[in-house]
Formats: sequence, structure tokens, C-alpha cells
Amino acid sequence: MVDLSAAPSPPISKTIDQWRADAEAHEQAGRFDEAEALLVQIIEAAPAYHPALHQAAILSYKRKRSLEAIARFERVIQLAPDVALYHRNICELYRSQSRLDEAVFHGKRAVELAPEDPGAAYNLGVIHYDRLELDQAIAAVRRSLELDPTNASAHFELAEGLLLTGRFEEGWKEYEHRFDLPNAPPLLPPNDRPLWDGTPMPNGVLMLIGDQGFGDTIQFCRYIPELAKICPNIIMAGSSEMKPIVMQQAGITHYFDRWEHMPAFDAYCSLSGLPRLFGTDLANIPAPIPYVQADPAKTEHWRRRLDTLVPKGYRRLGLVWSGRPTHGNDFNRSMSLRKLAALAELDGVALLSLQMGPGQAEIGRYFGRAPLINLGAEIEDFTDTMAILAGIDRLVAVDTGVAHLAGAMGRPVSILMPYAPDWRWLLDRTDTPWYPTVTLHRQEAPGQWDGAIAKMIETVTAER
Repeated sequence: MVDLSAAPSPPISKTIDQWRADAEAHEQAGRFDEAEALLVQIIEAAPAYHPALHQAAILSYKRKRSLEAIARFERVIQLAPDVALYHRNICELYRSQSRLDEAVFHGKRAVELAPEDPGAAYNLGVIHYDRLELDQAIAAVRRSLELDPTNASAHFELAEGLLLTGRFEEGWKEYEHRFDLPNAPPLLPPNDRPLWDGTPMPNGVLMLIGDQGFGDTIQFCRYIPELAKICPNIIMAGSSEMKPIVMQQAGITHYFDRWEHMPAFDAYCSLSGLPRLFGTDLANIPAPIPYVQADPAKTEHWRRRLDTLVPKGYRRLGLVWSGRPTHGNDFNRSMSLRKLAALAELDGVALLSLQMGPGQAEIGRYFGRAPLINLGAEIEDFTDTMAILAGIDRLVAVDTGVAHLAGAMGRPVSILMPYAPDWRWLLDRTDTPWYPTVTLHRQEAPGQWDGAIAKMIETVTAER
């Protein structure tokens, strides 16, 4: 709690607007306690002054106090029900709490009050996407783009809606706007080389850039052998973590992970741009499964290790329940370990945790029937992960890079999907053309995992 008694009182000579400007200056400088103290005093002095309460709500949001922010926004809207900005801003907060009915109500109200506001139309489109009202979502973001064609976020949201519904040709074009998103890093350092347009380069050097996360890199590196047929001189810039996976694809002559080590090249292309350049649609997705394999020596090492850890005769289920917390959609795609209690009650099953990051802390609070073996502390890199995946019966995971890796290896995988999934998993299907050995278990309602987990349990049980 903020100690208001320690905060300086607003100077009497200043107007309330000046006090609020002072609070905003504190907020912009990161002095959240000072901003909060000043705003509370302003609100106490003028309870109906909704701009200060709105600013306080935004401050609560920035401090990751979602419930406090919602309560403040709801009070703001009571005081000023016809201000579109207030309705627009509360949408994302309701969305983060999976309160999508309330989110869409306020999203529509914001559009009614400010029909020429591209931000209101965009926010409404995002909410419709989360509700899988995809025709409405696409219409809303198209309207946003009519009002502001430069809005990269709206272009990207349109791409996701189009790709999720299988409209790949237009979807891939809109997907290129990912590089224009706010805070998106530049694809590569300034240079005078052209972006590759898909024309064969029998003599020149093409630089391929791993431009997105682990899952995307694993999914799209399947294109590299086909690319090498028309561009035989490929160098690749990517993260060091991905090198053992990407370098299994035929055609790369050199791999580097720091720009200061960049060799000369004649043209460049993002790895995630290859589906567009190859004209990918649902009928021609390259699926040469497996296109990633574990190192035999590592596989043997982990076979012996698992033989000592897993009770004899037990089925081995790999487990990943949480993704990277900094991922923009992590609140939708991740879950807690306790949600998988039903899996832990199966007979003859050992759970092998491949969980990395903060999610590992939940293992200490596990009290399930099935043995849970924490392998995360022993995993040094993806070569270990691949070797472990080679020695288990099935992976059960949320939508993370490890799930992609298992799919690329041709291992049996159950992916637990949020109600509104990432575009690559399409709609209304339990399989995926990207990974033939993957089974998708989808939420039946936003934020509700029970149905998806029950379907996963049926799949696991049927394999006994």
C-alpha cells in the first residue's frame, strides 16, 4: 500500500488539472508511488473528477493490479458513461480476465460513441477474435484500417483472422506487417541489400533470418531444403538455441548468431516470410515429418537416465504446462500445473516435466498420484530436449516451442489449446496439416480448460 501520509499535499495555488499534470509527470518518469499518492488526494478532493480517476485506473494497469484497475475504470464509466475512450480502455482489462461478454459490450459502445476512432474498431476486432466471432473480427479490423491504413497492429490482427480461417493468400500478405508492430526490433542492421522476392538466385548469397520465436522457427525451417533448390548459397542469422535444429535442414552453408559476425550477402529474407513466397495454402504445406531428429549419443544418455528415474513398466508422458511469461498471449495459452490433476491420477503413468522458467516452481507443490520427475534442471539446451522427446511415449503441452519440436520430430503430441488459438492451428479440427502426429484439444469456452483436458485424458488412456 502507498503511504499517503508521506506524500506532499498538492499546492493549494494549483488547479486540479495542474495537479493531475504533476501526477502524469510522476507516472511517465516511473515514480508510481508519487503519482498514486497525488491522484488519490485529487480524487478525495474532487470525487466526481473522472479524468483523475481514469488516470489512476491506467496507473493500476501499469502496476499490474488488474482488479483494482477494473474497479477504477468501472467507476470512471459510471461518472462519464459517454466518453468513448473509457469504454475502449476497459476492453483489454476485461479481456485479460477472460470476461469477454463485458469486453465486447464496452467495445461496441466505444465504436458507437466514436465511429471514426480506429483504435476503438481495432479493440473491438481483438475481442471478436477472442470470442471466435471471426467474420465480425475481420470486419472490425478492416474498418480500423479504413480509418488508419498505417496501423500495423490492425494489419497483423487481420492477418491472424485470415490465416486462422484458412484464407492464406491475403493472410500471408498482411502477416508481413509484423515488422511494423510497435516495439518490434528491426529485422537486421541498416544495409543496402534488397529484400528477396522469391526469384531463384543460383549464384548470389541469400541471408535467411530467424525473425520470430522458437516455435515459429521450428515450424518454418521445414522450408529451407526447398529454398536451397533455387538458392543454393544460404547463410542464416538466428539464435544460438535454434542452431542444433535449423542446421539439420539441408542447404545452409553458414549459421551465425551475432550481427557482427554477418558475412557478405546479396539479398535477405525472413524465415517466416517463406510460406508467403512459396504460395503456401492448406493443400501444399510441406510436411516431411520428421525433419528434426535427436542426436544418437544424447538419446542414449537420456535413455539410460530415464531408465533410472522412471519406475519399470510405467508409460512416460512429457509435460509442459506454461509458456514464456513475456509472450503477448501467455495469459490465454498457459495454465497451472494443478489444472492437470486428472492426468496425475492415471495408473501406470510417470510424468516427466520438461517445464522451464518460472513454471518449474509449481513442482514443489505437486501432490499427485503419478510420479512427477523434474527434468528441467538437467536440460541444458534443445539437444537435451530432443533426446528426451525421443524416449517418451507422448508429450502433453500447451502451445509452446517444445510442442512444435515434438511435432517436427514426429513424436506423439497432445497440445492443449485456448478457445481462440494461434492462427496456425486453424478451426474446428483435432489434427493439423503442419504436424501429422499432433492432436489438438481445444477449450470449449474462453478460459475453461476442463473440457480440453478431459479430451486429452481420453487420448492418453486409449493408448494403453
